[in-house]
Amino acid sequence: MIELKGRKLVLGVTGGVAAYKAAELVRLLGKAGADVHVVLTEGGARFVTAVTFQALSGNRVWTDLWDPRMDNNMAHIDLTRDADAILIAPASADVMAKLTHGLADDLLTTLCLARDCPLLVAPAMNRQMWEHPATQRNVAQLRADGVTLFGPAAGEQACGEVGLGRMLEPEELCEAVIGFFQPRLLAGRRVVMTAGPTFEAIDPVRGITNSSSGKMAYGLARACAQAGAEVVLVSGPVALPVPAGAHRVSVRSALEMHEAVFAALPGADVFIGVAAVADYRPATSAEHKIKKSGAELSITLTPNPDILADVAGLPNPPFCVGFAAESRNLDEYAEGKRKAKKLPLIVGNLVQDGLGGDDNLVVLYDAAGRHPLPKATKPDLARAIVAHLAGLLPQV
Repeated sequence: MIELKGRKLVLGVTGGVAAYKAAELVRLLGKAGADVHVVLTEGGARFVTAVTFQALSGNRVWTDLWDPRMDNNMAHIDLTRDADAILIAPASADVMAKLTHGLADDLLTTLCLARDCPLLVAPAMNRQMWEHPATQRNVAQLRADGVTLFGPAAGEQACGEVGLGRMLEPEELCEAVIGFFQPRLLAGRRVVMTAGPTFEAIDPVRGITNSSSGKMAYGLARACAQAGAEVVLVSGPVALPVPAGAHRVSVRSALEMHEAVFAALPGADVFIGVAAVADYRPATSAEHKIKKSGAELSITLTPNPDILADVAGLPNPPFCVGFAAESRNLDEYAEGKRKAKKLPLIVGNLVQDGLGGDDNLVVLYDAAGRHPLPKATKPDLARAIVAHLAGLLPQV
């Protein structure tokens, strides 16, 4: 996906061992469509050379405040004239201190002082340096000045210490940058979602399940988090990474999903039921593997709870969004499901249009009628769904 197409980013790379991650970050940002211009400090150049960044970005690398390659010799001003943001990754304790106090003794810090665009900072340093009162004062001041901080993360550090101070991984930073440019349509909202299939055990190795990759739900969780929501993702078994900004609660069966949803509901503004929950489960599950005998085997099934209906039926339910995956008569079945469960919004699709794939074709149904969306990737559809439901939410 080209989610940063048309964005110009200035990437500042300062002195720190995490500078090696900046090379992969340049590649990922470029893959997302961004035009990346690297400013390399003297310290940063001790870890990764300008040649590497030039090869990955396709642009000249800037290192000198007095670089004569800029016609007017004003790289410290012209580099950010049409930039959408400056991202410093890694941002050392030293450069954060300079930014806090408005020091400008090299190209990068001068660019930051003379900018008209947002400044994004990804700290990277030793645990003690991060925890030092001076650094924490600088962090507080940077935030007060409107600077956005990504991280740091906790974990093992190059010095052997373990704790806060690690720079976020390149994939996480790329996601954070993409999210930064998204409208904050759900800022301050809490969203609880279900995702994936459920697995209803027949015995320890066999079970009944539904076909679901979880891609639509995980794309929607990502879109909600990027729109500013606190996201709890109650997920059945899928092989997908948890979207940045979402908290995953892993479950297996429909009963486990039901319990986890109601545990997460207090304070929720929105509930989105995307999971392909099995309608039935075996009335009993064998303690041991059922051995093949050649004889017919009968399994008694009992209905599973309807999680979406139970949430929508609460005395004061959150804004409920349902999904209807049908094989025919989409309008009839989806709108019928919306009315039967008293849902303000339902997303309908035909399984032949996108089940398990990367693209989908969906129709939104609400009290105002039918709203078809053009066929698109599931991440793009997720953003369109978020924009629609955000417009239906009561103002806070």
